[in-house]
Amino acid sequence: MGRRSEALFVACKGHRLGDCGARYNFALVCQQIGLRPRQDYKRHGRGPRIHDLRHTFAVRTMLNWYRSGHDVGREMIKLTTWLGHASPTDTYWYLEAVPELLELAAARITSAAEGEQ
Repeated sequence: MGRRSEALFVACKGHRLGDCGARYNFALVCQQIGLRPRQDYKRHGRGPRIHDLRHTFAVRTMLNWYRSGHDVGREMIKLTTWLGHASPTDTYWYLEAVPELLELAAARITSAAEGEQ
């Protein structure tokens, strides 16, 4: 069995930061830099969530692939792997509601269909 990877987020004592701790600390940093209003009683408040970083990464990666002419269908398995998903269908959920991605995909399909005629 392979060696366990090092944690990206760690607590002060050096151990892996759990899911709740990562979300709380991200929210706290967002409050400190003004992306979220300050809250009382250790509440998170509304604003950017740590999970939003995954969505942004997925969308920007796809946009870059479309813009640079990559075969997005072939590249999708990379994005699926990077996000830790078991299947590309799990990754599509991140991408389905982004108008610019839908436009680029439609343009690619239209162009391919016109080339076949």
